[in-house]
Amino acid sequence: MMNRLSTVAQIYLVAVTAAVGATTAGIGIWCLVDPNSFADAVGFDAHRHFLHDVGAFQLGLGVTLLLALIWADALATALAGFIAANTVHTVNHVVDLDVGGSAAQAWVLGVVSVALALAFGLRLRQLGYVLGSVGTAANPTLMPFVRQKTIALTTFRKDGTAGSSPVSIVVDGDRAYFRSFERAVKVRRIRRNPSVEFGPATASGKPTGSALPGRVRLLEGAEYQKAARLLRQKYPFLHGVLVPSAHRLMRRKFGRTIHAELTLLSESRT
Repeated sequence: MMNRLSTVAQIYLVAVTAAVGATTAGIGIWCLVDPNSFADAVGFDAHRHFLHDVGAFQLGLGVTLLLALIWADALATALAGFIAANTVHTVNHVVDLDVGGSAAQAWVLGVVSVALALAFGLRLRQLGYVLGSVGTAANPTLMPFVRQKTIALTTFRKDGTAGSSPVSIVVDGDRAYFRSFERAVKVRRIRRNPSVEFGPATASGKPTGSALPGRVRLLEGAEYQKAARLLRQKYPFLHGVLVPSAHRLMRRKFGRTIHAELTLLSESRT
C-alpha cells in the first residue's frame, strides 16, 4: 500500500518535480533554439549539433518529469518522454547534416520514433485511453467502468421519453461520479426523476455496451469536492484543465458546475 504524505510533503514533491521538469525542458528548448547563446551562458565553445542533441535529451527528461505529475502509468510516461527526445534528435540529424552524420542515421532514428509511437498507442489502448489515476470498484458490475472514459447517461422527461448524453465517469468503490452544468437538460430531468440508465459509450455518446439502471444524487460540500478531485485525477488534462475552464467561461449561461453520484439501482434501493 502506498504511504500517505502530509500536505506539506505532497506540496513539496509536486513543486520540486514541476520546477525541475519545467527548468529542464526550458534548457532543452534553449539549446535547440539558440545553441550559441546557451554555450555563451555556460562558458564553453559551441558545437551546434552537440548542443542540439543536449537540447533534445534535456527536453525529453523535462517532458517525462512533467507528465509523471499527471499520468499514473510508468510505461506510458517513459515512452512519451523518450518519443519526445528521440523525435527531436531525429530532426537534429536532418537539420545538422552539413556539420556531420548521415541521412541513414536520421532514417534509423526516425524508424525508432515510429516504432515507439506505435508501442505508445498500444499501451494507451491497453489502459482504455485513461492515463490518470483510477480507483477500484467494490461492485463487480462497476469494474468495466473503472477505465471507461465516457458513458451514455439516459435521463427521462416528464412523459417518460428517454434522452441520452455522453459524460465522463469515475468509479470509487461502489459509487461512480460525473459532472455537468446546473442548467443542463439532463440535470433538470434528474431533479424531477433521479432514476437513470447508463452504459459504456464512445466520446460522442454512441453506446458500446448494455445499459444498466441507476440512480443519481446531486452532491454538495465535501462530497462535491471529492467527486471533482476524482475526476481530475482520472482525467488530468480534460477535467483538470479543459472542462473547468469551459465551465467558467459558460457559467453565466449554463449555471454553476454540478457533481453527481451515480449508483446502481439495486444498491440505491438497498
